[in-house]
Amino acid sequence: MAVEFHLAHPEDLIELVAMMKELQLDDPWSCRFDERLASNAMDELLRNPSLGRVWTIADGLETIGYIVMAFDYSLEYRGKGAWVDEFFVRRTRRGQGIGAQALEFFAEQARQLGVTVVHLEVNHGNPAIELYRRMGFEEHERYLMTKWITEKP
Repeated sequence: MAVEFHLAHPEDLIELVAMMKELQLDDPWSCRFDERLASNAMDELLRNPSLGRVWTIADGLETIGYIVMAFDYSLEYRGKGAWVDEFFVRRTRRGQGIGAQALEFFAEQARQLGVTVVHLEVNHGNPAIELYRRMGFEEHERYLMTKWITEKP
């Protein structure tokens, strides 16, 4: 099944935040989800393309998911990088090849935007790990560590 990807805009914010809440039921963040803070962060990303991109995933007129690219820069990885910061496909549409299509689309967009490497993080036990491996993502002998500079939500 082929799906379409649409660059998201600020007018898509309400729909995106609703899907972010759905994502929390399946694969919660490591910190508490605060709808207001998440909405503000998504709005900033939608309005500032230097930070990254957001695409909705659609089957005809129905939006069935979204994928978020957030940029970084690394000497180790030779320049501009991108993170699959969020990736969501509605439960009823999983297992149909949509995830693989979305990751291929993401990689192509990353190439077009001058990205040298794509990263993602996934919770232990998430069934999507096998998809990510099949799509060429490699595990590292490193830990992801985080220090909050502002108050942790």
